Order: sequence, then C-alpha cells, then structure tokens
Amino acid sequence: MPSQKPNRKIPARAKAKTPGSSELLLEIGTEELPYQFVAPALRALQEMAATLLKDLRLTYGSIRTVGTPRRLVLLIEQLARQQASAVKEAMGPSKVVAFDQAGQPTKAAIGFAAGQGIPVEQLQVRQTPKGEYLFAVKQEKGQAAATVLTQALPQLLAKLSFPKAMQWNHTGVRFARPVRWIVALCGGKVLPIEFASIKAGKMSQGHRVLGGKRSGAKGFAVSSIAQYLKETERYGVIVDQDRRRAMILEQLASLAKSARGQLHQDDDLLEQAVYMVEYPHTILGSFKPHYLSLPKEILMTSMKEHQGYFALVDQKGQLLPNFLAVTNMKLPNMQLIREGNERVLAARLADAKFFFDEDRKAPLADRVVKQQAVTFHQKLGSLQQKTQRVVAMAAHLAEQLGDAELAREARRAAELSKADLLTGIVGEFPTLQGIMGGEYAKHDGESPAVSAAIREQYLPRAMDGELPDTLLGKVLSLADRLDNIAAFFLVGLVPSGSEDPFALRRHASAIVRIIIESGLKLDVSQALRAAQSALSAQQISAALPPAKGSQQDALGFLFERVRFYGRSAHQLRDDVMEAVLNAGDRSQVDFVDLFDRMKALQQITTRAEFDPLIVGFKRAHRLTEKEQWDRKPVEPGLFREAAESTLSQTLHGSRDQYRAAMAAGNYGQALDVLVRMKGPIDDFFNAVMVNAEDPAVRENRLSLLKEVDDLFMSFADFSLIVVQGS
Repeated sequence: MPSQKPNRKIPARAKAKTPGSSELLLEIGTEELPYQFVAPALRALQEMAATLLKDLRLTYGSIRTVGTPRRLVLLIEQLARQQASAVKEAMGPSKVVAFDQAGQPTKAAIGFAAGQGIPVEQLQVRQTPKGEYLFAVKQEKGQAAATVLTQALPQLLAKLSFPKAMQWNHTGVRFARPVRWIVALCGGKVLPIEFASIKAGKMSQGHRVLGGKRSGAKGFAVSSIAQYLKETERYGVIVDQDRRRAMILEQLASLAKSARGQLHQDDDLLEQAVYMVEYPHTILGSFKPHYLSLPKEILMTSMKEHQGYFALVDQKGQLLPNFLAVTNMKLPNMQLIREGNERVLAARLADAKFFFDEDRKAPLADRVVKQQAVTFHQKLGSLQQKTQRVVAMAAHLAEQLGDAELAREARRAAELSKADLLTGIVGEFPTLQGIMGGEYAKHDGESPAVSAAIREQYLPRAMDGELPDTLLGKVLSLADRLDNIAAFFLVGLVPSGSEDPFALRRHASAIVRIIIESGLKLDVSQALRAAQSALSAQQISAALPPAKGSQQDALGFLFERVRFYGRSAHQLRDDVMEAVLNAGDRSQVDFVDLFDRMKALQQITTRAEFDPLIVGFKRAHRLTEKEQWDRKPVEPGLFREAAESTLSQTLHGSRDQYRAAMAAGNYGQALDVLVRMKGPIDDFFNAVMVNAEDPAVRENRLSLLKEVDDLFMSFADFSLIVVQGS
C-alpha cells in the first residue's frame, strides 16, 4: 500500500561532521491534535527550521521532524556550536560630502561611522559606478548556537499555523490545541525559551496509558536525541511516524491473512491511523454476516467514516464480515476493546440498514418534486431548478454528440441525478451521493445505463481521480459541472486567489480531463451559451444586479485549466499552449482539437529549422501588424524580385495541401507544409525591401506578407512562440 512520507530527511549541508558539533531537540507537547493537522505541521516545522538555521548561519548535518497526536518534534544533528562569522558592508555618503577640503572627516562621515558602530578611521573609500563613496566594513563574529536559538525558537513556534486554532490561557497565543510542555535541548543543555507561558525544560511525557505508571505525573528526563527516541518507546510512544506506519501495515497484513482475507487498500485511512495513535496495536473484529446484504459502499463507509476501521475482502473482492481497527494501546487482554468496537459498529450498521430499507420504500422519481423545498444556493434557486438546468444541459451535450437515444437517457439520468440527496442514507453519509442514487435507480427498475450514469456523475472526485466509465456518465458529469461554472460565474461567485468555496477549479479540471481523455467532440463555447440560456429561462440573472461573471469569463477560466492540464499531465510548453489558445474564434471551442494542435506544435518545435522559421514569420507578422494591414488582393504584375514570385507561388501551392491536412485533422502534416515555407520566406527578406518607394509595390508586398501571416495564424498565434535561446 503506497503511503505519504511528509517529513523527509534533509541531507547534510556539510559532508564531514563539523568538529565540536552539537544537536538540537525541540518537542512541543500538546493535548491531542486532530490527525489531519499533524503531518502538515511537521512539514511546516521542518521547512521553517531549515530556513531559520540558514538565516542564523548555523550549519548542520541533518534535520527531520517526527510526531504523534500529542507531540511535534524537531531533531537536528551535527549542529554547529557557533554561528559562522559574517562580513557586513554598508555604503555611506560620497567622498566629496564625507571630507572637507583639508581631508578631514565631516559631520556626515562621523555620523555614518557612529551609526555603524565603528571608528571613523576604519571607513573605506571605494570606487562605484556613481563615484567614490564611503563604506563601513564590519566583521561580525558568530555567537554561540544556544544563544541565537534561545532568541529565535519562540518566534519559530509562533509562526506555526493550523486550519483551526484556539486560545486556552491568558497569553492569547493561538495553537491547534493547548500546549502542555516543551522540551528544548541544545547539546544536552536546556534552552531557556518560553512559549504561551510554558517554560522549556528537559521533561517529556509518555503514553497516557502505557507510560503512565512508569513516568508518573513528572514524565521522564531527556538528555539527547538518541536517548529521547529510546525513552519515548520505553514509555509507550513510537514517536517516528514512518515506524508507526510500518508497524500498522505489518499488523494489518498479518491479521488479514489470519482472517483468510485481503486488506481493502485505503491510503487516506492509513494516514489517519498513523496520526491518531502513539503506539499502534491492531485488532480483528467481526459483525453479523446478514449485514453483507447491504451495498458494500454502505458497509465500508460506516466502518471508515464513523470508526476509522479497515475493511477486508476475499479474493473476488467481496466484503468479509470482519474489520481491522488500529488502537492506541497494547494490553494483555484486548477482548474488551474488541467487543466494544464490535458493539459500536453493530449499532452503526443497524442504523445504516434502517435508512437503506426505508429509502427503498419510495422510488427516486417521487423525491424529484420534493427538491423544490431544498435550496441549491440562495442566488441560484432550488435544487429542483438546478436539476432542470442539468437536464437541459445533458440533453444539449448528447445532441451535440449526435445520438438521439443518448439524449433520451441523458434526460432521465439528469432528472433523477440529485434525488438521492433527499434519502436517509445520503443524509447520514454524504460521501455516498451518486453511489446510492445509482443503487436506488437500479432497484427502481431504471435502465443499467441510467443507473450507471447516476452512480458516476461525481467522477472524478479528485484532480487525478477515476473518470466516468460510461458515455452517459461522462455526459451527466459534464452537464452538472458546466452548469455549476456557468451559474456561479453568472452571479459573480468566482474563485479568487486561493479561495474557491464552490470547488470550481476542480469542476473545470474534471471537464477538461473528461473531454480530452475521452476524445469527446463537443463545442464547449456553445455548451456555456446553452447553460446561460437555461439560467436566463429561470430568470435567475434578471433578479440579480450585473455581475462580473460572463460566458467569456467562464470560457477563459476553462482555458486556464486546459493550460494547467497540458503543463502538468503532458509537459506542454506554456508558449505553445498560448499560441494555440489565442488563435481563432472563441465562438466555437473544441478542447480535443485544441489539444491535438498543441501536441503537434510542440512536437515540431524540436526540429532544427523551426526556430529560424519563427524568426522569419515574426518579422512578417510585425510588419503587417504595425501597418494594421488588412487582406488586399496580391497583384503578381507588381512583383519586382524573383523572391516575391517564389514566395507567392509557394504560398498558393502550399495552401491546398495545408487545408486538406487541417480538414483531415492531420496537424503534423499541416505543420510540415508551413515548415517547408522557411526557405521562400528567408529568401524574400534577404532579397526584398518591403518599404519600397513605389506605394503600389509596397502595398503589394505587405499584402503578400499578410497572406503568409493569415495562413500561419489559422493554426496558432506563432508570434507568441518563444525562440529558444532568445
């Protein structure tokens, strides 16, 4: 099972161990932190500490962070005992101002020296581009590491931030949970720091249960990193998260084998287990087999979301009536703990079965009308209005794909798509939306295609998540997301900076991935216009003041996600993508076609003749752009040089080949035609002066260059291509 390792070991800054090196141990002991906070806090602590040591001019061998729900720990080895010395320079007044005619220092020089803390005799005169100026050069001797760290570490702790923080004492300090103790040792000696009125010492705490009898109320003393790691384990704490992860995986595998099953892999649940315990001990529990009649998603969600249990499956992927729970202690007799977990799960499963049975008493179709009483968004009407818009959009997309049967099924799937939001099981487990809708649609006798589409409508659930498998599922997912983007942009609720409360970036990324990776030939611009028409028909825009959101804003937003997708998934160059996206009319937008053009263009940029071609094209483009030249017929009778005739003949001969290749979607071949024009374009500029004295000849030459410009620009805006090395 793959896992994240958020706290990598930073390599040595100096290969050899520094003579007289020391070590730093900083432990922040807290009340139990939410498991989601621990890993990000450890990453931030490590990164900030590395930056701090650099700023303090302290070299070190390695730095890492470890932690549990009750402690965040910074471990730095081979730390220099003293700062490196530094030379600081400051420029002062000019020599003319600093000395009088007799060569004696003026008040300006004396004041500058005093401000820098050095005698005026030690000032240096240096030549600069502005003339001769005074400089103060000071050798700053490094202080002891313990001295500077005592001053800096409280500031480091104050910079730690969390998604939610609290105040718990008179200091007003905010932290995720109350801080109860701090250990701060440099070279085995306590650093006298204070944070939130807690004074650092050398006493740490063990496990609340396993370490209680051994450590008592006073805890245990810490003297070094090696001793700390050893003692924490003696007192019931596996402080290294990587070791806890390995222990949990080993225990899960062993118990799964004993139950003749296999672990259902869940990386998120594994990370939760790692950061919820200090000493992992996994138990195997069971539940009544008759609950296996429930859909496995209900069982697995009940186990995961309420209890943090792992599910077991057989070789065919079917659930077994067992679960694995990672506990925070190891006792001689775990029977009571196992039975307690089984009782809690039994109650959860009983509730889930009740909701499931009750939900199936009424078909999904009966819940559609009840959506009128549910608000989708205060500015965008009810859930029923949202559903009506999705129905219209799904039908529109299906009709674009030219499939009448698909359009009929798309309407039905969209009509029922949000009905499961009113069911008891989705009310209890919101993450099952769509999944249960598909299950209930199947129970109601809907077609397999409609049931599957409802189930797949929220795919992909993450940026790189699984896409819908069926065409109808893709259409429904696109319809829902396109409506979201058009609707929220219309009322001005658009992403800003890191703020994206309606996950529109995720929706846009999903739209781009579904269309491009599925090869769907859809006009996205037309779809957005259809979405706005549906909103207008519901008089949503009429009831609102003018907003900055518009169809072009929404399309530009989608284009930005195309750029992100091309950059991250296919390593496309930014200038290549910009060139394609900025060419042509946005009234018709086919993402598949645009992406094919981007890939073809990037591939041809590697050819040796491409960059010289772009240099020639940009010259032609700049001339026609500067003159704001429009299309005018080229008159061969006005040609004065052979290079003009050659370029014109090549252009006319290439145009038909280019258009045929473009019509066939063979963009590589179309670009080959353009590349072959390099020679005639170069010859033209070598032999011809465009700004001829004869106005008619000049205009004719500009018209010829405009034809070249138009041909190139019909593929992409080549003026945006960056010539490598320029």
